[in-house]
Amino acid sequence: MPTELSQLAETFLKRLEQERNFSPHTLRAYTGDLGEFIGFAQESGVGSPGAVTHLLLRNYLAQLRARGLGKSSTARKLASLRSFFRFLCKEGILESNPVKAVRTPRLEHRLPHVLGSEEVSRLLETPFAGSEGAMADLRDKAILEVLYSTGMRVGELTSCNVGSVDFPAEIVKVMGKRRKERFCPLGSYALTALLAYLEARGIAPIQAPRCREPLFTSLRRTRLTSRSVGRMLSARLAQAGLNAQTHPHTLRHSFATHLLDRGADLRSVQELLGHASLSSTQIYTHLSAERLKQIYEKAHPRAH
Repeated sequence: MPTELSQLAETFLKRLEQERNFSPHTLRAYTGDLGEFIGFAQESGVGSPGAVTHLLLRNYLAQLRARGLGKSSTARKLASLRSFFRFLCKEGILESNPVKAVRTPRLEHRLPHVLGSEEVSRLLETPFAGSEGAMADLRDKAILEVLYSTGMRVGELTSCNVGSVDFPAEIVKVMGKRRKERFCPLGSYALTALLAYLEARGIAPIQAPRCREPLFTSLRRTRLTSRSVGRMLSARLAQAGLNAQTHPHTLRHSFATHLLDRGADLRSVQELLGHASLSSTQIYTHLSAERLKQIYEKAHPRAH
């Protein structure tokens, strides 16, 4: 039986979808996080927002810890709850946010894995003996070149249509988080790989602006999924003898780090990545500093 909490959560989620343009992925995360907490609250005999106490929230966190949930996942669930109860306060349903007093677990700031520029070149240039044929090889080459050339997220890549690419301007229109559009430059290698792939599909550049077909498709001509891109990358990494822990997002990290290594300013990289906050981009300055330290330690005669 629906409780007041579950009904209000449904209203909150609809508001997020309609007014804040959250991505389907983010909405799924919020829906799962809120549903899990509301289920716990119901088992504890709590069905209304006013009955949610600091003690109930601490018991919920204790249950998450007992299940072995990581700090980052716990922090995300708390952020969802904070946002939900902040909405209830804004709507006048609650006077104070009970989650406000709950401390978020301190997260370890681990630097993301990146490939060096030579490793990226090896990934992109190693011949691949794929089992799906020449068309798939052309597609996979174009995917990797575009991911590294633009720094876009893999979900952004798979949502692109052929018409998203402006070949004369050498840019691609990307729909980012919260449905925010941005334009990413395409380098010459990415453009060449894309043109070869689209030509094999029978699509000429002059047709591109009017073409609503997915930019990257399976051999059955359905839109390629992020999971398929991940599987393809794993096979390419094995062929090139590179770190198997690399994933599609690693190319985004590598893109940003290599730009900063070569003198790009932080604000420009922020725009290219589509980060809403500069603080999200600053992680890559730490990566660049780490790279400089490694070079120094290898090269300087009195570094050790």
